Amino acid sequence: MKNSSSSLEFLPTTFILAGIPGLETEHIWLSIPFCLMYIIIFLGNGAILHVIRIDAALHQPMYLFLALLALAEVGVSASTLPTVLGIFLLGTTKISFDACLLQMFTIHSFSIMESGVLLAMSLDRFLAIYNPLRYTAILTRPHIFGTGVIIGLRSALLMAPLPILLRRLPFCGHNVLSHSYCLHPNLIHLPCGDISINNIYGLFIVTSTFGFDSLLIVVSYGLILHTVLSITTGEGRRKALNTCGSHVCAVLAYYVPMIGLSMVHRLGHHLSPLLHVMMANAYLFFPPVINPIVYSIKTKEIRRGIVRMLS
Repeated sequence: MKNSSSSLEFLPTTFILAGIPGLETEHIWLSIPFCLMYIIIFLGNGAILHVIRIDAALHQPMYLFLALLALAEVGVSASTLPTVLGIFLLGTTKISFDACLLQMFTIHSFSIMESGVLLAMSLDRFLAIYNPLRYTAILTRPHIFGTGVIIGLRSALLMAPLPILLRRLPFCGHNVLSHSYCLHPNLIHLPCGDISINNIYGLFIVTSTFGFDSLLIVVSYGLILHTVLSITTGEGRRKALNTCGSHVCAVLAYYVPMIGLSMVHRLGHHLSPLLHVMMANAYLFFPPVINPIVYSIKTKEIRRGIVRMLS
């Protein structure tokens, strides 16, 4: 009974979230760029979702997958919004233990969904270039809907054990986080007990989602390049590659900050806390900010739809 009560004392009731190290007195001013980013994210992705929904000509596999990507990005951003704006606008730095675990679950679940959708979009581009005549016959709406359900279930089921695994660990009073939101790589450094199971399962999630997805994306683009090089006309090659431009930008915008954040968390313990915060913000904010802009500029159907909507 004594061990049980002492282990309960080791579970914090709240976590303390951080803003930007060294700039605590400037939080009100720092709230302005964060508010602008949230406005761009929700308006940009919301406009893409609205245009795809109302325009029957955009009810094609490429644009339906783009809608799934926009939904995942809105989900990631909505997960971080309460604590980020709470810190920078209201000075609220505390979050309850259960709310922190819920936020961690939603952020990582939607992030895994993004990775899965980017993989589906790369396979979509390969099918469109390799077999354009049967493209829409293969990727029917039920198939796309089923793919979206599988991607969502994969994310939720893989993430579900992590909050349970964290709850079994003693934190020994350690409850200060280094970000404005709850991320698993940050939380896992706080417990004072054996975290080997958490580390092993966390590594399994990373390799089975981000690692597996990125490998298949590279393979898909290898096959796309092989198919494009077999096209005899230069104009045909240019048109085929042009359909992949926006997706390549989305892949780079997602994976480059994620790899940078992973390296900083695992290898950069001696680096400035400011770098950790900036990399985490780049990982969560850069893709949902940049992707609506890229797709609106490079995809003429989306651009025309937004112009019609605004006019």
